[in-house]
Amino acid sequence: MIRIAHLSDLHFGRSLPELEEPLLRMVNSLSPDLVVISGDFTQRARRGQFARAREFVARINRPVLAIPGNHDTPLDNLALRMLRPFGRYREAINDDLEPVFEDDRLKAVGVNTVNRFAWQRGRIPGRTIARLCEEFGEAGERLRVAVMHHPLEHGPDVGKSLMDGAGDALEGLRACGADLVLSGHLHLGSAAPFSAVPGVLFVQAGTGLSSRLRGERNMFNLIEGERGWLSIARYEAHPAGRFDETERKRFVRMRGDWSETT
Repeated sequence: MIRIAHLSDLHFGRSLPELEEPLLRMVNSLSPDLVVISGDFTQRARRGQFARAREFVARINRPVLAIPGNHDTPLDNLALRMLRPFGRYREAINDDLEPVFEDDRLKAVGVNTVNRFAWQRGRIPGRTIARLCEEFGEAGERLRVAVMHHPLEHGPDVGKSLMDGAGDALEGLRACGADLVLSGHLHLGSAAPFSAVPGVLFVQAGTGLSSRLRGERNMFNLIEGERGWLSIARYEAHPAGRFDETERKRFVRMRGDWSETT
C-alpha cells in the first residue's frame, strides 16, 4: 500500500511556530513513502523565511517532493520577480522546480504553475501537460500523481481566478491516465473527483502552519492506497498542540471513474 503525506502553504514569515514540532512529529510518525509539499513555503520569499523553511524540510525523515507556490517568488521586488523569480527558492529548497519521485508502486511528478507576470494567478501551458503525459506513459501500473500549487478546479465559493490553461490541463490529464492531482493555494482542504473529469481524483491540502486561515484549522492530508482505491485522511491541529485525524474519505475506481464509498 502506498502512503503519501500531503502538506501545503506553510508560509514561513506568517506561520504559527507552536505548530512546527507537532506537525513534524506527526508526519514523521506516519512513515509515509513520500512527503509532498505543494508550494508556498514562505510569505514573501525573503531569505530568512526560506532559511526557516529549509530547516523545517531538513527535519522530515522521509523523501520529499516539493514545488514552488506564488508566495515563493517576490511580490514587492518586481525586478527580482521578473529576472530571478525562483532564485531564493532554488537555493533553499530545490534547484529542480518540477521534480519527479518514483519507486515500484508510485510515480509523482511536480508541476510549476507559478506565473511571474500575474503573481496570484497560476498557469499551466500545453508543453507541461505533454511532459506529464510523457512521464505517466512510463509509469506502467504504478499510481500516477501530479503535484501543483494552483488547483485545476474551484468551488462556487472561491473568489480567486482559476489558473490559465486549467480546462485543457484536465482534459490532458484524463487522456494520459493520471490518477490523482495534489494542490494547495486556497488554504482549504478537500477530496473528490474533478467534476469535469471524474476519472481523476482531486485532493487539496489546507495550510499546514499559516496563521491566515479560511475557516478551517491548520491541516495536512494522508493518502493511502493504490490505483484501484484510495483513502484520504485529514489531520487537523488541536489546541492541545497536536495533529489528529479528524476525517477519512474512501474512493474506489469503477468503470474508470472515482466514486466515494463508505
